Amino acid sequence: MMPESGAHETAAPVATSVPDSKIHSQPPEKIQRSLFGEILDWMLAPLLLLWPLSIAITYLVAKSIANQPFDRALEDDVLVLAQQVKEVDGKVVTQLSNPARDILRADDLDSRYFQVKGSKGELIDGDRELPQPNDEEKPLPGAVTLRTDNLRGIEIRVAYSYIDLNSRASLGYGPGKGKAEPHLALVQVAETLEKRTVLANEIIKGVILPQFIILPVALALVWFALSRGLSPLAELQHRIRARRPDDLSPIDSRQVPEEISPLVRSLNDMLSRLAQTIEIQKRFIADAAHQMKTPLAGMRMQSELALRETDQAEIHRSLLQLSKSSEAATRLVNQLLTLARAENQTPATKPLVPVELAELARSTVQDWIQTSFTYGIDLGFEQPGYPVMIVGNPLMLRELLNNLIDNALHYTPKGQSVTVRIRVADNEQLAILEVEDNGPGIPPSERSRVFERFYRILGSNVAGSGLGLSIVREIAQQHDAQIEIVNNSRNQDPKYPGCVFRIAFRMNPHSSTHSAYIGDFG
Repeated sequence: MMPESGAHETAAPVATSVPDSKIHSQPPEKIQRSLFGEILDWMLAPLLLLWPLSIAITYLVAKSIANQPFDRALEDDVLVLAQQVKEVDGKVVTQLSNPARDILRADDLDSRYFQVKGSKGELIDGDRELPQPNDEEKPLPGAVTLRTDNLRGIEIRVAYSYIDLNSRASLGYGPGKGKAEPHLALVQVAETLEKRTVLANEIIKGVILPQFIILPVALALVWFALSRGLSPLAELQHRIRARRPDDLSPIDSRQVPEEISPLVRSLNDMLSRLAQTIEIQKRFIADAAHQMKTPLAGMRMQSELALRETDQAEIHRSLLQLSKSSEAATRLVNQLLTLARAENQTPATKPLVPVELAELARSTVQDWIQTSFTYGIDLGFEQPGYPVMIVGNPLMLRELLNNLIDNALHYTPKGQSVTVRIRVADNEQLAILEVEDNGPGIPPSERSRVFERFYRILGSNVAGSGLGLSIVREIAQQHDAQIEIVNNSRNQDPKYPGCVFRIAFRMNPHSSTHSAYIGDFG
């Protein structure tokens, strides 16, 4: 078999108009997001959210710090007051002088209170209204405890202690009377919280006010750091914009940060593929123009000869040659359109669907029966007794088989046979399409080149465009199929060894091979 194929479908452009309603109903374009703005948002949003939390924590810490010195002063006052309480002739008394009382109550901001009560709850000295501690909070004798309470609707801080008047060791003075039941007296000193609040506010002001200066500075530094950090992107953009439109050379990834290197490598890969595509298109256009010159020049020459001739026989001969040249030009244009359509076909533009390969091949072979009679060639078809399911584009697969059959019929001598065969291999993992002929065959050294565009084996005298097998390879690649050319082992004629074009497709994993018998082709 020699490289040649035919195309019988002509793609005609169809002009269509888009209704105004569809134009107006198109969704608006999405607003392009800014990487700088998005990073800035993600950095500033947590910072602005943490700032109120920082103020709240600072306030709690400031209150704790402000409480500590005043709590210690209250504890000292309780201990001093407790030393002035003792029992004389069975009666609890205090030995506070007037100056001592003035000191206990003296304060510039807060109101201060003290209270001494006997073991039966009777008031010994001080303020009667001072609230009592809960029995559950009753500390050990001699220990000072702090609590927050309320007096006449005003929050106060209270330090209190119980004194065992029977124990000499409780406060370290008075005559010992031996071991007896505890005889407890309550001593309390309290004050309002005004100076604590003032101190806490001063601490908060000292911490928070500088943040109003630090926060804008931090925002400015973040802005500056982001601008500097994203400057390589701006430089990369400038370098790309400064390029000539035809400059598809790779971008130097050594001049960009490590994080941008994958993007630059991907862009270089895209540029490489784009350059390759443009090169293929240029070569394709150059080859197509070169191939079109021959039939067009022949048509022009034959038309000029026909215009100059007066002999009807010569005019008829010129018109016959003109018809053959126009047919060759039409065939070439159809092949070019088919190849362009195959190259631009992608799963995104035309999704692949389940295809029953045997039935598709059967119907395609039927379309070629009459042509095979014209060539005097026996065209046969073999298939298994069950469906062979693959995933593909039915139109492209039919085009692939059309080119293979046309190629086989062109290069198979009259009286020989061409067989289209469908079978399953590798434990039903592969669907095999074979087109077997009894033609002159293809030398092994030429088999890798026959799929190139416009390539023709030297010595072949069959007319053709040299595009058929290029179309076959392109469609096979679109379907991730493997194509190979092997010798026809069934043919024993040394003059016409023949060959087999074999294409292996992956089976559709979601379908069962064994099904109803399709029937034979008659």
